[in-house]
Amino acid sequence: RNELVLHYQPKIDVRGARMVGAEALMRWQRGGVLVPPADFIPLAEETGLIIPLSEWAIREAARQARIWQDSFGFADSIAVNLPNRLFERTDLVEHIHNAVTTYGVPHHAIQLEITETGLMKDLQDVIPSLHRLNEIGVEISIDDFGTGYSSLSYLRNFPVASIKIDRSFINELDRSPTAPALIKAIVNLAQALGAKTVAEGIELADQASALRK
Repeated sequence: RNELVLHYQPKIDVRGARMVGAEALMRWQRGGVLVPPADFIPLAEETGLIIPLSEWAIREAARQARIWQDSFGFADSIAVNLPNRLFERTDLVEHIHNAVTTYGVPHHAIQLEITETGLMKDLQDVIPSLHRLNEIGVEISIDDFGTGYSSLSYLRNFPVASIKIDRSFINELDRSPTAPALIKAIVNLAQALGAKTVAEGIELADQASALRK
């Protein structure tokens, strides 16, 4: 019924306070009520409906990237969550290629986020597709990093463009003496892999200040 919408939150470079991309967040506009993802995404994953939902999200993000490109020269990427179920598609790479070419945006306009847990769960099936996506210019980001069980030996050969620090670490910044050390370790790991680091869930000025340092 065309009730899905994407909301966008900006990615901000802490050094220059400028927008360097965005992340797409799926919502369900149902009868005037905005249904949060936690209330429908798990069921969508269980039933397999997450596949058409995610395919729509990729197309919609590409459409939005074109609008922003025309409106103010947007040349960064929009990150879209990529559930493991979508790897069941044998034509995943072709689908993403068609989505971006339909709206005339470059492949790097879409960045795909896969959770650390999802990555390790189906590693052998996932990595070949991610390499193919990387070859056509689609960047890959590891989401919720630090909450799963990553194998560092696999990460070494993984085509990762960025690592996202889970918001649970950000929430603990002013509560736990170990949180800054853990965040610093993730940043160092990302740098060693040649990847960018994204911290999610920054709500307070003190959190931004601590991360800037």
